[in-house]
Amino acid sequence: MKPKEAIDYGTFSKVDMRVGRIIDVQDFPEAKKPAYKLRIYFGEDIGYKNSSAQITNYRKEELLGMNIIAVVNFPPKQVANFISEVLVLGAITNSGVRLIQADSLSSPGDHIA
Repeated sequence: MKPKEAIDYGTFSKVDMRVGRIIDVQDFPEAKKPAYKLRIYFGEDIGYKNSSAQITNYRKEELLGMNIIAVVNFPPKQVANFISEVLVLGAITNSGVRLIQADSLSSPGDHIA
């Protein structure tokens, strides 16, 4: 995939990326593509948010407790009968999406620079 068009730092700095901890994972059979419903904790300032994520190459047990990176300032998006409030970030690989993770020293709500 070719690089996308260049943006300036001011545009990039508007993206609010935070560390979140996945606290619940549910199957999402209503989604058009295989996905999970995630409940993610982003610390006291943001609290709990929901996300629909096409990451079924992970087992639910693997996801629980994982520190992930998500964009928290996109508008909510309806996916089937579910409102997805944040975009969990991952690398698109030949074997599926691989989540971008924060190490265990990171805390929910930490800003990504």
